[in-house]
Parts: sequence; structure tokens; C-alpha cells
Amino acid sequence: MTPIKFVTPPIAANAFLLKEDGILIDAGGDAAFLLKAIEKYMDPKDLNYVFLTHSHFDHAKAADVVQRIGAKVVMHSKEYEFASLNASPLYVPVKPDVTVEGGEVFEFDNVRLEVIHTPGHTPGSICLYEPDRKWLFSGDTVFAYGGFGRVDFPGGDARSLIESLKKLSELEVKRLYPGHEDVVEDGKHVKKAYEIARRVLI
Repeated sequence: MTPIKFVTPPIAANAFLLKEDGILIDAGGDAAFLLKAIEKYMDPKDLNYVFLTHSHFDHAKAADVVQRIGAKVVMHSKEYEFASLNASPLYVPVKPDVTVEGGEVFEFDNVRLEVIHTPGHTPGSICLYEPDRKWLFSGDTVFAYGGFGRVDFPGGDARSLIESLKKLSELEVKRLYPGHEDVVEDGKHVKKAYEIARRVLI
């Protein structure tokens, strides 16, 4: 199994398809674009779950469309609460089918996904960790080459982000699947992000 990466317009956000289990991680941007991309690999009606790393529009705008055709939307309870109350156009108030708090493990036929609550970029940001393959789907919490999410948007918090990066830096990561830009090998990218964030955000 290899996650299939889609780069969704208009802000080039990554979405990842785990087609063997009908799982989509993030569903942002243009819904028609995303559905057409998925159709190259599977019938979108066969999607089972959409995990939202957070509810900014570039990661969640198409979630309700995918939800209406049958997939269950999974997101952190704090993210749903904040998005529902926030007037910022950054947030999409998607109503989840399943809410998580962090610590849950979703077992599928071909993959396991551990939910890690990683506030900082948003209050209810999550990352998903595949412990057997050491994959980390990191949303906008951490990027390749030591990058990390912005904290100057509504709901952002620098100290929370640093703590989240510290938590992630302690994982064994063989491949990082971030919410934007490159997929990369090795956990050094996460450790570098933590070290940089400690210096520049405090």
C-alpha cells in the first residue's frame, strides 16, 4: 500500500487516498477537482472515512460533498466546536460523523491509524500515525525540511504548537505526509521543526 497524493486547488493542499481501505485524509479545496482525482483510482462512493487534520477550507471544504455520497467524516471535537463558533472564512463548519479526542486507534484491513491531538495551528488539529509502517500524516502541524504550521490565524497558539511538535519528535517516523508540499523520508524533518519552533516562537 502506498498513499496516493492529490494536490488540491486553490492553495495546493495535500490530500491522501488509502484506496485499499477507502480512506481519505483531508478533503480541501475544489470538490469537483478532488472527486475527479479520486475517480482515477476508485469510485468515490466506496470511500468509507474522511479524516480531517483540521477544518481550514484548504483541507476541509470538500468534506461535506464526500460525506453526502457516503463517507464518514472524522475530526477532533475541539475543531468542530471552534469551527462552528468561529466567523473566520478560514474555517469550514463540517459536522463530523465521528469525533475524536486523541489516542484513538482505527483498525482497518490494511492500515492502522493512531490519532494524535496536535493543537497549535488550530485548537483541534490532529495527526495520524501508522505505527507499523511509521508513517505520519501531519496536516499543517509539521512540514518537510523543518517547516511548521502558522499560529497567527484564529485559534492558533505558539506554545501549544511547540508542545505538539515535541510530542511528534518523539515518534519514530520513516515517512512524513504533510498537508502541503513534499512527502519526505525520515523523522529528522519533524525533529528539525521542533528545534526551530523552540527558537523562533518563544
